[in-house]
Parts: sequence; structure tokens; C-alpha cells
Amino acid sequence: MKPILDDLETWLQKGQTVALAKMVYSEGSSPRETGAVMAVNETGEVIGSISGGCVEAAVVEESLEVMSEGQSKLLTYGIADELGFEVGLTCGGTIQVFVERLSSTDSQSLPLSTLLPSIRGASQDPVVLCTVIEGEPLGKKLLIKHHGPEGNLGNELLEQRVIQDAQGLLGLEGTAIRHYGLQGERCEQEVRVFFESFAGEPKMIIFGAVDFSRSLCQMAKLIGYYVIICDARSALATPNRFPEADAIIVHAPGQYLQNTEVDERTVIVILTHDPKFDVPILSAAVKTQARYIGAMGSRQTTQDRRKRLQSAGLTLAEIDRIHAPIGLDIGASTPQETAVSIMAEIIAHHHGRSGESLSANQNPIHPRTVNLFESSEVGSRW
Repeated sequence: MKPILDDLETWLQKGQTVALAKMVYSEGSSPRETGAVMAVNETGEVIGSISGGCVEAAVVEESLEVMSEGQSKLLTYGIADELGFEVGLTCGGTIQVFVERLSSTDSQSLPLSTLLPSIRGASQDPVVLCTVIEGEPLGKKLLIKHHGPEGNLGNELLEQRVIQDAQGLLGLEGTAIRHYGLQGERCEQEVRVFFESFAGEPKMIIFGAVDFSRSLCQMAKLIGYYVIICDARSALATPNRFPEADAIIVHAPGQYLQNTEVDERTVIVILTHDPKFDVPILSAAVKTQARYIGAMGSRQTTQDRRKRLQSAGLTLAEIDRIHAPIGLDIGASTPQETAVSIMAEIIAHHHGRSGESLSANQNPIHPRTVNLFESSEVGSRW
């Protein structure tokens, strides 16, 4: 939802009525993950995407109707449905899309003045947005923060259950659905609630203020990372050279890494090309929870580096955590191509994939990777 927030807020500030369409469930193959959104305003302008083009036209028509009538809808599109073929959903999956009307004056649900800033600032204060997508009260929302809930469902028992379940998701990143009874009973079927947890941007720390770093920074920002550039050389680590970076740190890289927070969503990339920097950085990096650690260098440089790391006391298991030479084998040579190679390997590693051509295997194209609730309909994003 974050990519469309600025445009969505602009529309609402102009007093326009908007329909927000969100993919809340998918089964089988789907081009987008649950949580993907698009919005339509009263003039028919569209931002965002929920299926990469398969059902957008049909959803726009439904959105205009929702804006006109004011009644939220849960839509289902699947290959088994005649409508699925009509709108082009030929990927073999089934998706469900929840469409609701929003306006700056609508007080039926959670105030937009609370909702939008909270989602945008989720890196500082993780939140979980809970929406009733089936049953009553349809469309009602709760926003769960560490200090408590905002909004209400108009059903105290149901609200208590939803709050309990949402609190377990704070700090995660993903989506889930859970079913309840009319009085909040778990595993009943009368009420269906969509949980959307916002944990902020994952962090990428790039060591080495070189040309390759600029291209990688640009690509990482497109994908949604909070990017930090770190280099001990003040002449190179400047905002003019890295305007897209969220933070530029002039510091000895190894010392910086020892004194900064690194969690299991953090990516560490070493592009320094200098043993006096590489060994201290990597020695510190392998002791962290970082999701991915990669280091640039030729094969000879990589072999020499492994020997130095062993001499520094690292175990083979720790050294094997390092992706080096960094990136996938796509023949990259320019900084831009190298950024594609590195980013592709990071994505493949995150999803546990090999990085080989899809035509060379029969793996699912769009795997599900995170279960926010056990035995629930789930989706994920990062």
C-alpha cells in the first residue's frame, strides 16, 4: 500500500471520493502478492496494480460502482469462473479483491488522518491494519500499535479477539486472514478479517562509495530498501554522489557495523575492493543476523579473502555465509548491469530460489514464503 500513499492522500485532500481495491487472498499462481493495491478516483484515474493487468479493467468498473453506492465488495476472480476468462485471469490461480470507498469526510471507519500517516511511518512505529472483509461490520477497521488500538469494530468481543491476534504480528511484514464467529469465536466462518502488518523498510548497508554502489542504491530504493552508504573516505561518501541514499556514513566500516543495529531483514553488501576494509567488515557481518551478506571481487580475490578470514579466526560455516563473488552469473559488466546481478541474487536468496531460468525448472513462479498465522490463509511481502 505504501507506494500509492502520496497520490491517494493528494486525491483525498482535494476532496475527491476514492475506491481502494486490495488483493486480500490468492490461491495458486498469482502475479502479485496479497496486499497489492490499486485506487480509482471519481474521474476514473487509476494508481497502483493488483494483478499486473489481468483484472484491472473489471476492478475499475466495480470500483466506480462502489464509489457510487458506498457499499464495500469482496470480489473473486478465478480460472474456473467465466468472468475469470473474460477479464484475462489465465494464470491458473484464484484471487479475491476487497473494494471500499474512501473520502476525507467519511467517518464510518478509521479516520484517514490517522491511517495514512501511521502506515507511512511504520518504520518508527510498526502497525497492523485489520479490516473486516466479509460478514459484519463489513469494511470496519482497527489500527493496532504497540501502545494500543485505534478505531473500532462496533463489536466488543470480536474486537478483543482481533486485537489479540494482531498484537502477535507487530514488527513483522506481511498479510494474513483469520475467521471468527459473530462473538469473536476463533475458527468460525461468519466474519473474515484481513490483517496487514507494516514493519517498515528492510535495510541495505552498502560498504564502499564506488560507482557500483550508486547503481545498486538506485535499484534497492526502487524495490523498497532503506539504503545506507558507508565509507571511511569523506571525499567519496557525499550526498552529491549518492542522492538516493537514505543515510551516508563517513566512518571506518568495520567499526560502524559493530555499533549499528542489524536484524534478520538487513542486507549487507561489501563493494570496497580493499582487504583492510573487507576483512573487518566481513568478520563483523557474519556475527550478525543479516539476511544476506555479499562481497565483490574476482575469483582470485575471493580465494585470498577466504584465507584472510580463516586467519582472522572465522569458521568455515561463517565464511560460507558470504556470497562471493557477489551476484548472479548473467554476464554483467557495467555498474548498472552489476546492480541487476546483485539485486537478483538478493531476491533469489530471500525466497530460497536458485536464480536459474524459470524455463529450466518446474518450481512455482510465485511462491508463498511467510506464515503470519499457522493454519491460515496467508501471504507475504518484504
